[in-house]
Amino acid sequence: MKNTIRSFELTFNNNQRLIKKQINFQKHDESTNQDLQQIEEVKSTTKTQRIAHHSHIKGLGLQEDGTALENASGMVGQQIAREAAGIFVDLVKSKKLAGRALLMAGPPGTGKTAIALAVAQELGSKVPFYPMVGSEVYSAEVKKTEILMENFRRAIGLRIKETKEVWEGEVTDLKTEEKDDQTGYGKVVSAVVITLKTSKGSKTLKLDPSIHENLTREKVTIGDVIYIEANSGNVKRVGRCDIYNSEYDLEAEEYVPLPKGDVHKKKEIVQDVTLHDLDVANAKPQGGHDFVSLMNQLNKKKKTDITDKLRGEINKVVSKYIDQGVAELVPGVLFIDECHMLDIEAFTFLNRALESTLAPIVILATNRGQSQIRGTDIVSPHGLPVDLLDRLLIIRTTPYNLEDIIKILAIRAQTEGIKISEDALQDLSSIGNEASLRFAILLLTPANILAQTSGREEIGRQDIQEVHELFLHAKQSSKVLEQQADKYIS
Repeated sequence: MKNTIRSFELTFNNNQRLIKKQINFQKHDESTNQDLQQIEEVKSTTKTQRIAHHSHIKGLGLQEDGTALENASGMVGQQIAREAAGIFVDLVKSKKLAGRALLMAGPPGTGKTAIALAVAQELGSKVPFYPMVGSEVYSAEVKKTEILMENFRRAIGLRIKETKEVWEGEVTDLKTEEKDDQTGYGKVVSAVVITLKTSKGSKTLKLDPSIHENLTREKVTIGDVIYIEANSGNVKRVGRCDIYNSEYDLEAEEYVPLPKGDVHKKKEIVQDVTLHDLDVANAKPQGGHDFVSLMNQLNKKKKTDITDKLRGEINKVVSKYIDQGVAELVPGVLFIDECHMLDIEAFTFLNRALESTLAPIVILATNRGQSQIRGTDIVSPHGLPVDLLDRLLIIRTTPYNLEDIIKILAIRAQTEGIKISEDALQDLSSIGNEASLRFAILLLTPANILAQTSGREEIGRQDIQEVHELFLHAKQSSKVLEQQADKYIS
């Protein structure tokens, strides 16, 4: 007997509901054979973080009373700024932040981006954090306000809770059945046979070959704890079963206990998406599949504006789901570095957007002092309009001293797996104190290459001296330009 149940997919219809549920599931007799149909799911469009120099940052490094430790969680120095950021995090968590925005102001290389990333770490791994640079808004394809709105909605998460029918357990056996390809070349997967084990028993399932791609993508192996959604065939690897905890396995993200209950069960699934994910999923054209439709799609520009009408409809459905308790809104963090690159139109948009009920926490960062607001003749602090500055909490960062630079360089060397002698570390720190911390960090890898070329595993003083002669920092380059001004075109 076959039962048809409606399955889940995101679609948009102006006259009906925005999000429909349609589940296609075919269930045969109570044998171990199951036939699952795979459907398209909304994939997150969140970008990979562009920040590479701050991979060692794990948090603000604060004690329970809110005071900053000298060296903790990858953070060094900047105690006042970190303590202020800790209070900012508490305001966000308690939902008592009135302005919903923060400005990090300080000279270059003083840890503004690091503190912003640490704030996101303190808020939690499930809180969306989206970094951008002010100059990103100047695109030839899309309006700058559209880019800002898109990034705003990337930083607003929606946590959807659903009860789904799943098969869950530890994988004790996994093999594929193959058949000859219809084209006559080689073989293709005809079915996947998998055995799942729980504390109550085990079951062997025969799955559709489309599930094989999901298992491969999740890198499922024997000993992993997984669950398979009955309606869509999606596979989720939960972790490695804790009975293998004594093994040395680099691929295991975490160890989890053996699932309890039956293999076939109903389970509450929590799915995290952003509002921008919903925008993109519902903005896809529902055109035909003929040749003309295909050519029209190819001729379209790569990036198109999502209309305010579409976003308004999505906001209505999201608000309805929140009121029903089906979903929960998770305001994230939008980090705008070099915010002085925005112009007066973008600042006006920010003023309005921050007043919206659907707005993330915005952290701005700038290294400018008194400077001109882009697009005007007005000179203002940090290059920001005064009316926007009135909305912001401002945290000031100060230059690092020599001791802090030594500690930061030591952490970076350890993070990158580079060995450096104490004398070389002192010399490199002196260069960083004279030029900038960023320049000193950039010299680490070239110095390591020079040491390895000479047959040494540890960076020595001679490597630092040689690499310092090869590369100039900004102050040295400026001095050369002054001395040889007649040889350059001005």
